Amino acid sequence: MPDLFAPDPAESAPLADRLRPRRLEDVVGQEHLTGPDGAIGRMVAAGRLSSMILWGPPGTGKTTIARLLADAVGLRFEAISAVFSGVADLRKVFATARDHAAAGQRTLLFVDEIHRFNRAQQDGFLPYVEDGTVTLVGATTENPSFELNAALLSRAQVLILHRLDAKALCTLLDRAEEAEGRPLPLTPNARDALVASADGDGRFLLNQAETLFSVELDGPLDPAGLSALLHRRVAVYDKDREGHYNLISALHKSIRGSDPQAALYYLARMLVAGEEPLYLLRRLVRTAVEDIGLADPQALVQCLAAKDTYDFLGSPEGELAIVQACLYLAIAPKSNAAYKAQKAAWRSAKDTGSLMPPMNIVNAPTRLMKQLGYGKGYAYDHDTDEGFSGGNYWPEAMKPQTYYEPTDRGFEKRIAERLAYWEELRRGKKG
Repeated sequence: MPDLFAPDPAESAPLADRLRPRRLEDVVGQEHLTGPDGAIGRMVAAGRLSSMILWGPPGTGKTTIARLLADAVGLRFEAISAVFSGVADLRKVFATARDHAAAGQRTLLFVDEIHRFNRAQQDGFLPYVEDGTVTLVGATTENPSFELNAALLSRAQVLILHRLDAKALCTLLDRAEEAEGRPLPLTPNARDALVASADGDGRFLLNQAETLFSVELDGPLDPAGLSALLHRRVAVYDKDREGHYNLISALHKSIRGSDPQAALYYLARMLVAGEEPLYLLRRLVRTAVEDIGLADPQALVQCLAAKDTYDFLGSPEGELAIVQACLYLAIAPKSNAAYKAQKAAWRSAKDTGSLMPPMNIVNAPTRLMKQLGYGKGYAYDHDTDEGFSGGNYWPEAMKPQTYYEPTDRGFEKRIAERLAYWEELRRGKKG
């Protein structure tokens, strides 16, 4: 059986680099892409790669997958970082790739942090991708829809990498122990706490493991000892590795179910165990917008204020602000109307593609655009008696949709009344 990892003659190389997989099937946590039925697996089986954008959190294998893709289909591998490269560097890369293409050797160009390139630089990739000089594989931690040009996105397939789960992270630790020839100096509970603290980042986990391998210890560390050594608060959870997710789920559902006592209990369980307060604050913010929304707009304000308070006071004083935010969310009126509206609007946007807005609400900054009818007939709402023109803002090929339907709870009851009033005015103006 071949070695799982690429040999590295430099013994001083970081553990994460020494453990880079040699084969796509050894990449953990991304089987939905690299497996036989995944997009990458199918491309490799066919022996042809299309340009792609790998979108995912740090430490999930984007660079590793790009290297292995080049090997799998026999392409020359070239890598640059958008953080350190400019136009001159790109020109050199494309010129070299063109020379190799003339000699029959195509190039896979891996661009790390591709979203750091500006729009003009991104446009510079287009001719070389279109004529096959390079097969582009870009890596980004940011949403490509917002950070990359539409023209570039239309020529590349966006593939989403998942944050590594506990099983994948444990596999990485097993490989690290195999490479070092000894187990990590941790109790089972501390090992599970180390996995939980990585938050899905495989590179971070291996860096922490390397620190543990480098120190001399009298015996295995427990979670408290691990936290003290790494200078990082590490949560103590059940050794079946489900405790972290079970408790955060219980906290979220207790808030959603308007049980402030249970919510406070689960919050205390996690804080006492050593969970990162900022992680809990992020979850509370998510709860505020998913389960309360406009039924009580102050819920989100409370959560963000709690975050600022914790940043200002630190632990343990700042944790009281987290408690206040948690209690506020639990007793607030509940609505997932905004959450459902987002899902519906996103589906509609995907289904309708790139329909042009109606001409009357499109800006006309140039004389030519005005001559073409841009902005013609726009009704300025503030000029009406009611401050409401009742105009149509939907593309001509699309009927008006209803995504957001407020509940009759909390502030959303007033919103519903306002929407009904506007609809009555709209019907009257149409009549």
